[in-house]
Amino acid sequence: MLIPDSLLVPDHVITRLMMSDLENRPGQHWLLDGFPRTLGQAEALDKICEVDLVISLNISFETLKDHLSRHWIHPPSGRVYNLDFNPPHVHGIDHVIGEPSVQQKDDKPEAVAARLRQYKDVAKPVIELHKSRGVFHQYSSGTETNRIWPYVYALFSNKTTPIQSKDAYRPCPVEEPGRCGRPFN
Repeated sequence: MLIPDSLLVPDHVITRLMMSDLENRPGQHWLLDGFPRTLGQAEALDKICEVDLVISLNISFETLKDHLSRHWIHPPSGRVYNLDFNPPHVHGIDHVIGEPSVQQKDDKPEAVAARLRQYKDVAKPVIELHKSRGVFHQYSSGTETNRIWPYVYALFSNKTTPIQSKDAYRPCPVEEPGRCGRPFN
């Protein structure tokens, strides 16, 4: 009962889950979000592949804390609300069936702040490992992620076949940042 109790999944469990899936995908490109988070996870990943790109979006502690502490949930359905980005029609009420929504104890500002501090301590060795290998790229995004997307897209395009669709964006050369973000013709 880890998830209902708002506990972190133990490192060995998440590592085993990820490794069993990734080992069944040899020769494929992977995009992993939030893994590896610990040095143990990074070392396990090293045994099955060579990580060639790590992107970190550097968002301020206060921005993350504010965003994460505005989560509310309707427990019976699992519907998640964010008071800024997906608010219920009436605060504290699930707008689908009218039952109360709640803020879980681990989404309260103090708990979020503690979780973020713990993450920073645990992630530091993983970040240092990827920096030492020259694969770590960090961007400060603030609230305007659309400004960094062209740079992230360019990094991905250098590693994989570029996305070719009417909605794809041009890679942004560092020397021409003002020419970024326009759709391909």
